Amino acid sequence: MLGMSSAFAGSIGYLGPAGSWTHQACLDLFGEKDLVALSRQELFDAYAAGKVERACVPVTTSVVGVTPYLDDVLALPEVTVVAEYPKMLGYSLLVRPGTRREDITEVLAHPVAFEEVKPWVDREMPDVRRTEAASGGAAAQTVANSATLDKASFGPAVGASVYSLVSLVDGIEEGPHNVTRWWVLGRTLPEPTDNDKTSLLVDTSDEHLDAALTAFTGAGVQILTIYERPSKKSLDTHQYLIEVAGHPKDGKLAQLLQARSDIRVLGAYPRR
Repeated sequence: MLGMSSAFAGSIGYLGPAGSWTHQACLDLFGEKDLVALSRQELFDAYAAGKVERACVPVTTSVVGVTPYLDDVLALPEVTVVAEYPKMLGYSLLVRPGTRREDITEVLAHPVAFEEVKPWVDREMPDVRRTEAASGGAAAQTVANSATLDKASFGPAVGASVYSLVSLVDGIEEGPHNVTRWWVLGRTLPEPTDNDKTSLLVDTSDEHLDAALTAFTGAGVQILTIYERPSKKSLDTHQYLIEVAGHPKDGKLAQLLQARSDIRVLGAYPRR
């Protein structure tokens, strides 16, 4: 894994080590050139310091809702979301060459991955120990470094090529019920298209939430999704990620943002 000192302006940072789903998302979006694998803290520090031009972060999933990384994005003093990338996931069961299904006593995966493959594991491997890892890449790396043939990991198939593993099963829990969405953090807001989404942050109290939402409907701005996050101030105050149709330069949304200085624009991008 490359450390933050190895990052450089123009590169694309992702949650490492290599072999994670975010690595696969970056390969899909950008190809292999200029990808930099970073730890969670390194990734956000590098983006905030301008040491990477872009950062790729998983923010929501269809199984568990928001990921732990969304709060890291919201905590950034400045951020510009320039793209979204939803991907239907199908996990692979990765092992060292020579390992058989009956040899496996422990399986490693990211906590979100365990939620997503739980029905399959409960049915197919109910007695195998489940150990959480920082990412699918870290899980695959641990399996590759194991001295025994009793470990396996769940993650994208790319982990097999990165760590010289083999897949015993592919496409585990693949389907529309298992979709993860990434944000690409960049520097410059894309120009409007005919099919944009804007991500906004509203920090408000329970008492004023209704008025905040009414402002959107009153302005004719279509709300697509709302995610509540803790404000870390008090029980009756919250942060709301509100995603709407349109672009900040569009008429209705532009007028709303001009009238409500308490609404923070996180980014805008074509809907996918």
